[in-house]
Amino acid sequence: MRLVTYTSTAGWRCGIDRDDGIADTHSVARVAGFAEADVAALQTNRDVVGLEASALADLAAAAGADDVEVHARDAVRLGPPIPDPQKIICLGLNYRDHAHESGLQPPAAPMFFAKFANSLAGPFDEIVPPASTQKVDYEAELAVVIGRRGRSISEADALGHVAGAMALNDVSARDLQLANTLWTGGKAVDTFAPCGPSLVLMDEIADLQDLRVRARVNGEVVQDGTTASMIFGVAPTIAFLSQIMTLEPGDIIATGTPAGVGQSRTPPLFLHTGDLVEVEIDGLGVLRNRIAAPIG
Repeated sequence: MRLVTYTSTAGWRCGIDRDDGIADTHSVARVAGFAEADVAALQTNRDVVGLEASALADLAAAAGADDVEVHARDAVRLGPPIPDPQKIICLGLNYRDHAHESGLQPPAAPMFFAKFANSLAGPFDEIVPPASTQKVDYEAELAVVIGRRGRSISEADALGHVAGAMALNDVSARDLQLANTLWTGGKAVDTFAPCGPSLVLMDEIADLQDLRVRARVNGEVVQDGTTASMIFGVAPTIAFLSQIMTLEPGDIIATGTPAGVGQSRTPPLFLHTGDLVEVEIDGLGVLRNRIAAPIG
């Protein structure tokens, strides 16, 4: 099952991606026999991924029914699949080739930083840089979303806490990022985390560590890697993070980027107004985001 957030006349809604369009989750829940109070509680996909496994299975089974409300894709705008996470945790230097091209040693433990919900953008929204940066960069990443609350999770149990996965572009303003050692100033920027196009639940993903990750700028392939090359895979990352903090349903973990980022190329390849950046992960879909004029 694939979850999306979409616009309608009633505002932002959560939906389920079907072959013929976007099914409204509330409509699907009613067909699945949910109590009306439970239907009303499904305000965002953070609520959906936190459902008990049996309820989620019922929702998936009802998603293909003929009598649910379905919207044509060209009639809606897609937003970030999880628009309201409690946490957005991003790994740095989690591919050896990226650490090498950055001139840095691979970390001995997962190195992470935070973005916030203001950075989230839809899969086809514009990326809007601040006027204070001249070095906007792309980072194609696999992001996983937590579905089951946990603390001190074992590596063996970690994938059981994952609801699903999606593509994410960890857009970075390198000059602002490197202005201090904490990176946040170049990372937690409005629109600097486009993601989606849907959250693909684990029933459709055979192996999170066997996915091809690519980025293209104006049609040219600039990154081409595989999640098998991560230093810290999804399971050990979740186990590590959960020793520090409680992971909640809807939390997003972006797992790092392979080699080929713009700042490490010769000459550097930074993004400018009008450029089209695409991030694609096998089986999860493609982000297509154009760079808008800077604002300041």
